[in-house]
Amino acid sequence: MTEQIGSQDQEEQELFEHLRIEVDKGQALLRIDKYLMNRVENATRSKIQHAIEAGSVMVNGKEIKASYKVRPDDVITLVLPDPPRDNEVYPENIPLDIKYEDDDVLIVNKEAGMVVHPGYNNYTGTLVNALTYHIQQLPQLPGNSDRPGLVHRIDKDTSGLLVIAKNEKSMAFLAKQFFDHSITRKYIALVWGDLKEDGTITGYIGRHLKDRRIMAMYDSEDKGRWSVTHYRVLERLGYVTLIECQLETGRTHQIRTHMQSIGHPLFNDAMYGGDKILKGTVFSKYKQFVDNCFSLLPRQALHAQVLGFIHPSTKENMYFEVPFPEDFRLALEKWRGYAANSMAIEND
Repeated sequence: MTEQIGSQDQEEQELFEHLRIEVDKGQALLRIDKYLMNRVENATRSKIQHAIEAGSVMVNGKEIKASYKVRPDDVITLVLPDPPRDNEVYPENIPLDIKYEDDDVLIVNKEAGMVVHPGYNNYTGTLVNALTYHIQQLPQLPGNSDRPGLVHRIDKDTSGLLVIAKNEKSMAFLAKQFFDHSITRKYIALVWGDLKEDGTITGYIGRHLKDRRIMAMYDSEDKGRWSVTHYRVLERLGYVTLIECQLETGRTHQIRTHMQSIGHPLFNDAMYGGDKILKGTVFSKYKQFVDNCFSLLPRQALHAQVLGFIHPSTKENMYFEVPFPEDFRLALEKWRGYAANSMAIEND
């Protein structure tokens, strides 16, 4: 029997029970990680083992090892430091920058700083909360009860275009296009360094072995998922380069991971090392200039500018493009001014 339950004694343990499983009387001996894989939704063996190592899985009130074998009448609990929440997404009247809408799809220009869907520490104020207010009965993909309408997403501090499915037919049709890599997605990024030529970055992307918040590149499929990014140089600005990235796949942090892997992290991308001066001079005026750019653009310099797809009902090619948001535009203008001034000094 599996049930969601309330909190334990907070003063005593500062932990909350999120899941309780009472093992059946006829259960044969079985390793607990294998047992839980069959009973916890969306769980993988590695996630379960990490939880066991962290002491979050307890049997009969005691911590156990991954090799523990479940016995009849055992009581298995998952305990975490944050209280449990329900999976319901609550509507919130949050303004949205809607670029297009019909009976099947909605195109939103997401502002930087908005989380796309609810998750740990971000249960309100998300794009999905706003969409649930704007549209009744958004469809869901199997296993994504907290992500109605979503067939793709962009990072919290990335700005730009997202397509939302308004019904089951549209969701299935769009999801197939993403699966087939036939969706057109172009991002504009400002990266550190002078990229000499256009190129393509490929490799397997998976969670970083030491920092699970970020992704890393690997050379084998058992460590990650295949990823492809095509990039071309738009503008060279001395110590930074403005590029366009076209995604062939859509992995978590794909552009950020790819550009960092070739030594050109995104400008002011704190998670991937771009929030430091990586190229340039040692002069204090230059440091002040870069700090001013960081203040104007207090996030990674990444904008989902172009989105194209085939419409679920009309089968027409749909194409959308949005300009830079103000923070990106201002920082870019600063770099253009710096590059022009530096060139003028060199030509004197």
